[in-house]
Amino acid sequence: MSELNNIALRILENGKGILAADESTGTMTKRLDAVKVPSTSENRLLFRETLFSSSSMMDYIGGVILYDETIKQKSSKKNSIPELISEMGSLPGIKVDTGAKVLANSPNEKITEGLDGLRERLKVYNKLGAKFTKWRGIYNISKEYPSKLSLQSNAHALARYSALVQECNMVPIVEPEVLMDGEHSAKECYEKTSEVIKKCFEELILHKIDLKGVILKPNMILAGNKSKNKISGEEVANLTLECLKNSVPQEVPGIAFLSGGQSEIEATENLNLINKLNNTSFIISYSFGRALQQSALKFWSQDINNVSGTQKVFNHRAKMNTLAAQGKWSKELEN
Repeated sequence: MSELNNIALRILENGKGILAADESTGTMTKRLDAVKVPSTSENRLLFRETLFSSSSMMDYIGGVILYDETIKQKSSKKNSIPELISEMGSLPGIKVDTGAKVLANSPNEKITEGLDGLRERLKVYNKLGAKFTKWRGIYNISKEYPSKLSLQSNAHALARYSALVQECNMVPIVEPEVLMDGEHSAKECYEKTSEVIKKCFEELILHKIDLKGVILKPNMILAGNKSKNKISGEEVANLTLECLKNSVPQEVPGIAFLSGGQSEIEATENLNLINKLNNTSFIISYSFGRALQQSALKFWSQDINNVSGTQKVFNHRAKMNTLAAQGKWSKELEN
């Protein structure tokens, strides 16, 4: 077993998932503004450290994706944030893309930037303790999108990123997110997502990526958020599994779904149904941001010094998702 495969399996073992705490300062400011907490670097750190030092890190969270600001910060106990995460039994990771910009010659689509200087940045992050990384490509759905240009450009960027990450002995999380914004049906989401994932793996193989040392972070197959034709959880699970079976090479050890705008319960419920029906060789888990943190953030905002209360809320959510990653969740457990 390769070292990279080992890391990927450690992150996702026993139903563990990934906490995506890699919100940029801008995004984190929006989240804190929404709960009326000033977005200072101290407050951003306080909320994150509250989560990173919770007991669920031992039992449910296999990896934490950090943002550049956070990976360089020190905890209240004066150890570095990656050290804190490692001591809690989880693995620290880092988001390394620099965000999505308008795609030249296709102004309604985006291309993710950040390849310039990436090799040097990866060495720094690796020294700081990162074991894995994340890069997100985003795709719109409509009659004409994603275009061939967007499919090709984003897949190429994800493959080049993955090659540099593996060269630095870290595991790349490959995140091609087909956005749920729009009126599209679940069938269209299925077709476009399949196309996106196939193109990504075509490029990853071309760039000689060790697929056993990659984690895929895709969207679930859902109808668009403005669609009149919503589908049942069972249909979500069946279509999602069908998509994975037809698009993802067998060598990939694990899939960690993004929540992509679903509510906390919806994301957990769909993950559970997918795992109940999972007849693939993939470990199927979660890499949630808002769907892991939202309730904890609301609770914390009422008294930012109530660490144990906030951790209790977070621990519950993490436990629910780990049960869902094993197909053992039920609505009754939520109360």
